[in-house]
Amino acid sequence: FQDRYPGITLEVLPVPHFVNLSRREADIAITLERPERGPYVCRKLCDYRLRLYATPEYLATHPAIAEPADLRSHSFITYVDDLAFSPELLYLERILPEASSALRSTSVIAQYQAALCSHALAILPCFLAEPDSRLVSLLPEQIQITRQFWLYYREDLRRLRRITLVSDYLRACADGNRDFLLGETRVPRLGWLES
Repeated sequence: FQDRYPGITLEVLPVPHFVNLSRREADIAITLERPERGPYVCRKLCDYRLRLYATPEYLATHPAIAEPADLRSHSFITYVDDLAFSPELLYLERILPEASSALRSTSVIAQYQAALCSHALAILPCFLAEPDSRLVSLLPEQIQITRQFWLYYREDLRRLRRITLVSDYLRACADGNRDFLLGETRVPRLGWLES
């Protein structure tokens, strides 16, 4: 993207809350929920999938997991319920309401790192966990959660070239990596837009 459009500077702000576009905190936002109101152009960017993961070391030192009922004897790495900026992040309580938490964090990267340290089980996005051979997917047929990313920007920016270029590029990247985002392949497609 930068090679094609060197005049556009991208600033990526991974923040654990909704960005207020009305206050011009950003030009484009990608969120877990579709905005319910506001003067926005909004499109579904993509679906993505989450699954349950652990390290082989964790699995070797804890009770076996052959079915969802076996999860009751395990601890989880999850979000801080009261600080989750979206109800879409509170999926563990829907799968296993009585689950115990070994660690809670508002950061999916911290959850991922804790899972790599063999502390507990974690429900992670496939696009984060699948490429990492240090993690094993558990009960993939029984436990998989599909969520969406939504891309939106203010209506008054609709005709700005930089907005349409970035928006179209992000949509093309998501479309080209659909299988990766859904956990159907472990490797993202890189460089495919340049051909």
